[in-house]
Amino acid sequence: MRDRVAEIVDSDRFQWMIVGVIVVNAITLGCETSPELVAAYGGLFDAVDHLALAIFAAELVARLYAHRLRFFRDGWNCFDFFVVVVALLPAAGPLSVLRSLRILRALRLVSMVPSMRRVVTALVRSIPGLVSLTGLLVLLLYVGAVIANDLFRGTGDPRFADLGSTALTLFQITTGDGWSDVMRDLMVKQPLAWMFFLAYLLVGTFTMLNLFIAVVCSAMESEVRPAEDEVLAEIRALREELSRR
Repeated sequence: MRDRVAEIVDSDRFQWMIVGVIVVNAITLGCETSPELVAAYGGLFDAVDHLALAIFAAELVARLYAHRLRFFRDGWNCFDFFVVVVALLPAAGPLSVLRSLRILRALRLVSMVPSMRRVVTALVRSIPGLVSLTGLLVLLLYVGAVIANDLFRGTGDPRFADLGSTALTLFQITTGDGWSDVMRDLMVKQPLAWMFFLAYLLVGTFTMLNLFIAVVCSAMESEVRPAEDEVLAEIRALREELSRR
């Protein structure tokens, strides 16, 4: 019996059925943000929500029955368990804030679709490198803020009045938001201000942000490569078998 349940819950047809329920439930949760739609179809939305939650709970129970404690060895299973348990908590009284967490069910698409799982796995694997780069970027931001504060504090611009304001302004510049306006405002009183901004943009934006992208792409490549190597190994094995015949 347990093997039969495991075969059902692990089948592609069952998995895609759950994906369909997740998509429908996510759409109805989005529709509930519209007062007009709630006034017209509120009862239907609640029915779909309760039905989807019942299906998710039944699926979770079936998977726990089929895999027992092995269920918790997979991080994605733990994620599904957390999402469903949060959805089952009473969303009334002091826990009413949990009602908004129902949209977390939509994130189950990540655990159900293999391609999405690979992307998230690659992002998780890139965290150590991203943390190091973040530390380097914070150090660059601090050094740049001290220099910019010394250079432009005398202009009377409130964006460079103190270290905190200067750091916030440089963070804005790093994102590429309105940096030319800040530079041109300062150039009215300090014509050579462009030299600092160009140097900071070259190091902080073009170099550091591209390094972030490089780390993520490297993690994605390392995630995809094992699957490709496995396929190539199977092809070689088939060729060897055919050559013997």
